[in-house]
Amino acid sequence: MTQQLPVTIKKVWLSSAIISGLVDLVITAALWGAQSIWHWWWWLPLAALILSILDVVVELALIPYRYAFWRYAITENEVSIRHGVIFKQTIAIPISRIQNVTLNAGPLLQLNHLQAVSIATAADSYDIDGVTPTVANQLREKIMQLAQVSVDEN
Repeated sequence: MTQQLPVTIKKVWLSSAIISGLVDLVITAALWGAQSIWHWWWWLPLAALILSILDVVVELALIPYRYAFWRYAITENEVSIRHGVIFKQTIAIPISRIQNVTLNAGPLLQLNHLQAVSIATAADSYDIDGVTPTVANQLREKIMQLAQVSVDEN
């Protein structure tokens, strides 16, 4: 059975888009200053401003779709993560390949009382973007328990 992320993840994505926009504006201001001092092309800061605005608008517009398509499921054989708006991606992580499960929470996740679940294999690491701490602990315990059973069977 697939699970959806909690609704509060939308606030994290919104905050992330705003922070990204602010960083873009700082870069645009630096380009404007550089253009004023060194007489660079006049259109360079203008292009940066337009791209900054487009970046934020697109990120904000995609939040509802990103939320609608983000799913994860845990079965006895695999952890499945499905996400993507335009380019949909489904990742199936075999339980027997899982080496570690880590819970992470950066400042934005902490503010919204969420944690990311990071599932590590020998080759890569996969994240479940943000779930409540209770769910995160349950997921970690369940995945590690299934991984241990898989190791014991082999």
